[in-house]
Amino acid sequence: MDATGTSTVAELLHAYLSDPDAGWSAGAPGAIAEFVRLPDEPAATPEPGAVVTGRGGIRLAAPPGTRPVAYRTPVGPEDHWNHAVALCLPAADARCAARTTVTVLGPDRDALRDTDRADVLVDLGLGTPTVDACVRTGDPELLAALRAAEGRPLDGDLVATLVAAGPHRVFVTAVGRVEVFAAIPPPDGRSPDGPHTHLLPQLLRAGRTHAATVPVPDGYLPCAHLYPAHPLTDLTGRPRPFDAGRLAAFDRLLERFGDPAQRDVTAEVLRAVSAGEPPGDRPADPPGRAAQAVALRVLARTGTADPAVLDAWRGRVAPEPDLLDPDGDRNSG
Repeated sequence: MDATGTSTVAELLHAYLSDPDAGWSAGAPGAIAEFVRLPDEPAATPEPGAVVTGRGGIRLAAPPGTRPVAYRTPVGPEDHWNHAVALCLPAADARCAARTTVTVLGPDRDALRDTDRADVLVDLGLGTPTVDACVRTGDPELLAALRAAEGRPLDGDLVATLVAAGPHRVFVTAVGRVEVFAAIPPPDGRSPDGPHTHLLPQLLRAGRTHAATVPVPDGYLPCAHLYPAHPLTDLTGRPRPFDAGRLAAFDRLLERFGDPAQRDVTAEVLRAVSAGEPPGDRPADPPGRAAQAVALRVLARTGTADPAVLDAWRGRVAPEPDLLDPDGDRNSG
């Protein structure tokens, strides 16, 4: 993939920030903030590169050297897949503060809304290298609890206090921020169908910056993700009738921003299945195996392949469990 100029990235961001069917996230596995909005939901654009609704907001800018990487990954044992565009920076530029203790940062002068800029931003100290996961509040009682915890790692008691209080969550990366105003669901609750955050200790402990199936260029790290409209699901992940137009739209993103090696794998699958050839070998690397698995799933959905040939391929090169996200979480891979 050739380096992508900032103006091209800026055009990509502008186009999809204007699209209510597109979703976004900032963070890393285990610490993710998502911004989505409904097509008819009122939204403001307070500045270029920003969108704000009553439930949350996002601001993105593309520093020099930003590389979009479009990719697909298989999900579950059936015919589903995720797709995304990772916004990557050179590792040194992508890294954030990675604080490991609760740290009071002061008034959030960069808040998306003027009314939030006097409230206090507090880093939760998760130690994530590519996102500073913070909360923001003006509530004196919650601020007192946060100040009392300063200098110590986040613990269960403080987490329970945060869930009960429901402060804004502010996830800051080198390419921008996502703010979530909605309440925090209880541990056994469901994430809202709108802006929300995920804090998953088991994934945080793994210390990953991205899934092995994501073809991030050597020396780069992903800071945020774009989720264009999906051909199989809506923004909440619920199934919808297959949309060939959405499939074609993401194919164009793959042509422009996809990994060349993954494109080669996909092209070879399409050629071989179309020619009626027996199943080939699995690629050696996780991104290659993911591309092969998704290519077969796309063929199954579009109905453009001989069923017998496709069944032979899918029986021979079914993806290993480590390639799959059984829950369909698009942030996992």
